[in-house]
Amino acid sequence: MCQCVVPSFVLKVIDRLRLESDMPTQIRPTQPEREPGALRRWFSRLATTRPLLFLSRHISWKLDPVLLRLSGGRIATTLMLPTAVLETRGARTGAPRQNAVIYWHDKDRITIAASQAGAPRNPSWYYNLVANPDVTFGGQPMRASVVAEHDRDRLWQLGDRVFPAFATYRRQALAAGRTIPLIQLEPRESERHDGRAAQ
Repeated sequence: MCQCVVPSFVLKVIDRLRLESDMPTQIRPTQPEREPGALRRWFSRLATTRPLLFLSRHISWKLDPVLLRLSGGRIATTLMLPTAVLETRGARTGAPRQNAVIYWHDKDRITIAASQAGAPRNPSWYYNLVANPDVTFGGQPMRASVVAEHDRDRLWQLGDRVFPAFATYRRQALAAGRTIPLIQLEPRESERHDGRAAQ
């Protein structure tokens, strides 16, 4: 029902820009060990309101890849939150797909959450990377793996500092019968070997 609120021509324009925007984005350093500041806590509370949930679930996922590519990774609707473009291959079609996702670092790994802003279903990109774990994130080739149960609590503690609204999203998803998956991204082995050889 919410989909009809967004004019179809707007989505078509965004799709056209997504195809034409080929500037690489950037992966910014994150500091998940630090407690979130007042501005980040305020934005996280705002992100759990109905208007922002609608924006996140129906518009931002299309618009943010365009903003991130055009700005070199500096601008997205997530404002101060670390966000980059995740490129996957469709689980059934193999067609390229682009989605902007919030991320945080765990040493040399990058962690992302398939939160879908607490919606009852996992985002389609989650099934894409499960089927085809070789992905690109922020323009860098990565290998995706779903986080095992024993490591989830530790990683969520880090993620909640980066974006406190994740805790609300988890409660909303759990109430609908869904556990939000966590995914970690690592540079592909071939890229690591190439980097070592260059040194």
